[in-house]
Amino acid sequence: MDSNIIPAEDEKDEKTQQEQTEENDNGNNEVARLTRQVEEYLTGLRYLQADFENYKKRVAREKEEVVRYANEGLIIELIDVYENLERAAANAKTAADSEQMARGLEMICAQTSAILTKYGVKPIDTEGKMFDPHLHEAIMQDSSQDVEDGMVLEEYQRGYMLHSKVIRYAKVKVSKR
Repeated sequence: MDSNIIPAEDEKDEKTQQEQTEENDNGNNEVARLTRQVEEYLTGLRYLQADFENYKKRVAREKEEVVRYANEGLIIELIDVYENLERAAANAKTAADSEQMARGLEMICAQTSAILTKYGVKPIDTEGKMFDPHLHEAIMQDSSQDVEDGMVLEEYQRGYMLHSKVIRYAKVKVSKR
């Protein structure tokens, strides 16, 4: 036998080893490729998480700013009312005509009422109404045979609603039989 000739079984083993090496190389390459892909996905995920955290912080800051300055328009308009009251007080010291002073104060009241209405504030109606604990706060009771039990007899302090929410209950005297 020739020493250079390899038996058929050895050739088969050699091919199998070569195929296994190629498969291992292919497997290692595939693992390396998938590992790189996983790292890319993780990096992308970390960037997305950081972006989302920054977004949440930015939205919280913006919300805080909106809340802080939400009443800016109302306050600017109330400053006008305040300045009108200052002028009225200064004129009251030297005014000889009380009618003119009263008209000026009525104008300031009308200005204030218009501003409150513009911003959705409206007074709670109490006159001739039945007591409603959702709108009224009973601070006194008085027996009266002239009206039904539970009727509002007198308003001591006006109540107000902002749109559909009570922001101050009307303080009232209620009839009791």
